[in-house]
Amino acid sequence: MNLKRTFGTILTILGVVGLIYAAIGFVQESGSWRELAVYGVLGIIFFSTGIGLIRSTSDVAKM
Repeated sequence: MNLKRTFGTILTILGVVGLIYAAIGFVQESGSWRELAVYGVLGIIFFSTGIGLIRSTSDVAKM
């Protein structure tokens, strides 16, 4: 099991959750704009880092 790919998947999922939380909060106007901005920025950072890790990790079959 490739640890970098697993960690990239976890970061990507956390990023998506952060972006969805920020979007729902923005639509419902349930939080302050600073709080929603922090969730949105962290979501973008986690998502882009996770996608980058998944893309840069090559699949090598070991025999």
